[in-house]
Amino acid sequence: MGDVSEKREKFVKLAEGRAQVALEAIRKIGNLSNRRAYEYSDADIKKLIKALRDATSEVERKFSSSAENSSGNKFKL
Repeated sequence: MGDVSEKREKFVKLAEGRAQVALEAIRKIGNLSNRRAYEYSDADIKKLIKALRDATSEVERKFSSSAENSSGNKFKL
């Protein structure tokens, strides 16, 4: 049973660290909303939000399925 506990500890450590990095990156994306510093269109924002939603949907799909399909899609305006 020690193996399960070690796997759980490893998951928790990695999940917490990676989630913290992802949340900070999302906060930084939110900082781009400052119109005094940046210029962007509604289309840019829709594309950005769609990419973020698609990425979270992919994470949900991976956790709800045993399928191992990885997509190396990169976000680009």
